[in-house]
Amino acid sequence: MRATSEAVDGNKVRLSVEVDETEVDSVLGDAIRTMSRQARIPGFRPGKVPRQVLEARMGGAVALRSEALRDAIPDFYARALAEAEIDPISSPEIDITSGQEAGALAFDAVVEVRPVVPIPGYAGLRVTVPSPMVSDADVDAQVDRLRETDAELVEVDRPAKDGDHVTIDVHGSLPDGTEVLGADDLLYDVGSGRMVPALDEQLRGAKVGDVLAFDSEIPGAESGDARDVAFKVLLKDVKEKRLPDVSDEWAAETSEFATVDALRVDLRDRMGKVKVVQAQLSMRQGALGALADLVEDDQVPEVLVDEELRQRLQDLGQRLEQQGVAIGQFLQVTGQTEEQFLSTLQAEARVAVKSDLALRSLADQESLEVTEEELAAEIDAMASRLQLGPDVVRERLTRAGRLAAVRSEQRKAKALAWLLDHVELVDEEGAPVSRDDLRVDQSAEATPPHGGPEDGAGDGDDGAEGVPEAAVARAGAGAGANNGESNA
Repeated sequence: MRATSEAVDGNKVRLSVEVDETEVDSVLGDAIRTMSRQARIPGFRPGKVPRQVLEARMGGAVALRSEALRDAIPDFYARALAEAEIDPISSPEIDITSGQEAGALAFDAVVEVRPVVPIPGYAGLRVTVPSPMVSDADVDAQVDRLRETDAELVEVDRPAKDGDHVTIDVHGSLPDGTEVLGADDLLYDVGSGRMVPALDEQLRGAKVGDVLAFDSEIPGAESGDARDVAFKVLLKDVKEKRLPDVSDEWAAETSEFATVDALRVDLRDRMGKVKVVQAQLSMRQGALGALADLVEDDQVPEVLVDEELRQRLQDLGQRLEQQGVAIGQFLQVTGQTEEQFLSTLQAEARVAVKSDLALRSLADQESLEVTEEELAAEIDAMASRLQLGPDVVRERLTRAGRLAAVRSEQRKAKALAWLLDHVELVDEEGAPVSRDDLRVDQSAEATPPHGGPEDGAGDGDDGAEGVPEAAVARAGAGAGANNGESNA
């Protein structure tokens, strides 16, 4: 079999495939043997039905050959994709040009591929990342958070202010006298805004024994429309939060360290690791976002956006199903309509496709290629994850026409590494950030400091070496920027 390709209109490729007559005959013979085994014809045992009988039942030799070719062409097409190293994003339009009735087979397959998009200025991108440096103020704030856990509420004889905890009786009634809110001995933290904003305004400066009367609007329980409610609040006591003194005794009681200095050193180290991971993630996300912004909307094939959206919906559906949550419940909890949710998800899908196309273009611009050794190593890794032999994985990827997709994902990984090595990094103040400050011992745990204030750090990789392994593992399935599980 031989395959050649040429670009045609837009981002389409014509793949011309020629299959020798001997190979066609072999495929035809396999098809006839299969049909003979499956046929149930009186007077013949399964597998013993003569070819002439099969031809007669199917309408002649040409009809039988057509049936065999219909089943064989997808395999020829997949092998041709691998030979020509074409990574399609849509189903092909196949036209048999010769050999439909006899002899060698030739067919054309016109298929859409990813466009090569321009990415002007990709070498001069700037990304803002949170500073990985830990200041004394950061450590002080973390120490205060630890002190908060040991704080005591002490009653005070003064007007209430933000941060105080007050005990109140609160009642709210509609104009017709119907009570819609009532609570006695409610502990409330002034300035929290947990009820209605007017409550905090009234409590600031109030003294024990004061009765506060005011009107405010609250949403209706069913309609959601605002309703006027008359509130009456009795302030019964005022307590302030008193933190323990920062001392070695306190440090020994609240942590595994005997002194405050040792605790602060540990906090600085832990916070530093968390900040580095956060900066790495921010660098990766910021760099991909900046690169995606270079791609115009009209350069993005809608088939890719649709496939990415479909994959995201499928992934979300599987996660919700595992948690026993219906999509309607999810929308209600997140406060979105179905239209809003789909609009947001489609926008995210478009950005993901832009990033995918831009990384591929960057790989072209910088001549980043994948060697046969690197491809073999990736197939070995896939085989290990799937618990299959490397030859089996390669053969299945080839048969599915997805070997080129694996190589493409590796090129994207190299492009991402190049991008993360070349973007200009600055902190929130515009000061340069050194990549050396974003490196951390990968064996060290980037665990939150005592008290866990640094949410959202998550797991990260070294920005200059991050490789989207999951993307490579998915390369065998679809056309989108983020495909499904490997067909291997």
